[in-house]
Amino acid sequence: MGTQAIDVITRNPDRFTATALSAGGRNLALLAEQAVRLQVELVGVADGDEAAVRGAITAAAREAGLASYAPRVVVGEGASEEVAAHGADVVLNGITGSIGLRPTLAALRAGSTLALANKESLIVGGPIVTRAARPGQIVPVDSEHSAIAQSLLAGRRDEVRRLVITASGGPFRGRARDELREVTPEQALAHPNFAMGKVITTNSATLVNKGLEVIEAHHLFDVPFADIEVVVHPQQYIHSMVEWCDGAVVAQIGLPTMLVPIALGLAWPDRLRDVETPVDWTRASTWEFFPLDREAFRSVPLAYRVGEAGGTYPAVYNAANEECVEAFHAGRIGFLDIVDTVERVVDEHHAGGEQAANVGNNASDLDVAAVLRAESWARARAQEVLGLSPASTPTEEPA
Repeated sequence: MGTQAIDVITRNPDRFTATALSAGGRNLALLAEQAVRLQVELVGVADGDEAAVRGAITAAAREAGLASYAPRVVVGEGASEEVAAHGADVVLNGITGSIGLRPTLAALRAGSTLALANKESLIVGGPIVTRAARPGQIVPVDSEHSAIAQSLLAGRRDEVRRLVITASGGPFRGRARDELREVTPEQALAHPNFAMGKVITTNSATLVNKGLEVIEAHHLFDVPFADIEVVVHPQQYIHSMVEWCDGAVVAQIGLPTMLVPIALGLAWPDRLRDVETPVDWTRASTWEFFPLDREAFRSVPLAYRVGEAGGTYPAVYNAANEECVEAFHAGRIGFLDIVDTVERVVDEHHAGGEQAANVGNNASDLDVAAVLRAESWARARAQEVLGLSPASTPTEEPA
């Protein structure tokens, strides 16, 4: 996400100037090269040593013949939040995971337009984020939601019948549930169309990612869950669709890449020139559509359920899934155990009764502290269910 955004920025120097960069800190050499190339004012690193970050930037600056370049550097847990609050016209949040919630809120409070690729912000803190945003302040960058935003320009909101979110089906499209028992981490990472990180790619294999996108679409476009449909489209040329009250369907079509959504997120509502190669309509091709197998991929109906429940349920769903994905790639659990465990943790959260209500299950009462408490409980409980942490009794939900 970040490297593609920088590509769009550098190809449009008359339109964009980068002012700050934030990164996790695993590839300081790349971050330093990008900072020097863009001449940003601020560099934030979530995990690392400030001296090491400054050393990498100094080395990259000398190599580029810009020895005097010395941006402000912040390191630590709040680095991405500080970068997001820097005051840029547009902030692109491409962080993976619910740790993107605080930077999302920081960007909104600073008055920046938020180009949002961190779907977890809306998953775990939907009501918090929508309350903080002014109309039009959030521009979706996920390809499916960008497609819906573009398609919605064709009519009035009161004319929308339903949203149709497309899914590739992942590497296991067409397999029955029993055929997924022996899936390996290597197979789960073999996405047919995209090269993504471990968590996102695994979520695409379980279709948890599609469930998260349903919840995100509900918050972004204020559409009831009953009016959001998921359909499998393996080729991923149609990124998503809007069905209108008269029966017309408007779809956004393009190559299965992220360049157009990123460019639109940065320039919205304007379009930049020559961002991506258009579809070649002179070449014969076949585009397929299949109904979603809700038995094999139970993550999607579960996401509808937690989305309808609201409050901290989506946070529990997301946090438990992140723990299960890590356990799967560590070879400690099987592929089907991921969603089975998430469902069990969600059900236990539901069974919490008054305890569950106390961690923010009313949208009007939801705040960041409640989300974090629910996430902490969900992570610990998922580990207990999987036998990865000692516990004589189930973890209690926080009051």
